[in-house]
Amino acid sequence: MKLDNGKKRIVVKIGTSTITHDTGKANIALIARLARVLSDLKNEGHQLILVSSGAISVGMGRLRLSEKPREIECLQAAAAVGQSELMFLYDRLFSEYDVVVSQLLITFDELENRESGFHLINTLNQLLEYDCLPIVNENDSVSVEELVSGDNDCLSATVAKVTNADLLVILTDTDGLYDGDPSKNKNAKLISRVDKIDDGIRSVTGCAGKRGTGGFVTKINAAEIAVSSGIPVYIVNGSEPANIYKAVNGENIGTYFKAVEK
Repeated sequence: MKLDNGKKRIVVKIGTSTITHDTGKANIALIARLARVLSDLKNEGHQLILVSSGAISVGMGRLRLSEKPREIECLQAAAAVGQSELMFLYDRLFSEYDVVVSQLLITFDELENRESGFHLINTLNQLLEYDCLPIVNENDSVSVEELVSGDNDCLSATVAKVTNADLLVILTDTDGLYDGDPSKNKNAKLISRVDKIDDGIRSVTGCAGKRGTGGFVTKINAAEIAVSSGIPVYIVNGSEPANIYKAVNGENIGTYFKAVEK
């Protein structure tokens, strides 16, 4: 769906390491800035979908767990606690800008199933028509896929694909994709633009977030899903949510992945 007057349908994904402190608890100040930026973009006439990680980390903080559990059932329990905490924060902070948020907990199986996928897509489209801001996360309390592989990145790309989004912005804890690990190699250089995702790009894995489950492997996979569907992708530093403005305006920020022309 292309919006009128140059407005865009934008999917924004924020990662665990960006949305939480080192303690694992929610970074309320950052979430507040994110809410302000996304609300302002909505006021401009854009449609926004937020794919948010962080439920497990926030749940661990609430449960006072000092280490990330290894057992799947413990991770799922932490996700169940953290998801309600995250949605409380999102609802409260977005309400300051009179933005109505909604929660969608989904799995890849549901998206890939013809009937359930059809209904999910219809629900997302209707929420956008109601001027809501859908907040999406994988349903970690019943699905183990994201717990193991960190596929909220790919989930965001799939959501962008099925909703015919115009842009995917992935917020992470680095400035973008580097040609090496910047935490270990001071000479690592930022790759500002990727015109084609080839084996050379796939071999660049970058750094995994400190509290996340993914890393740049899943981000590249996500970018490939999006660009092959004609959707450009930006990977930018989420510590300053105002970077989203630059991505929406097509400015030089982070790593830009060019969409495949159809």
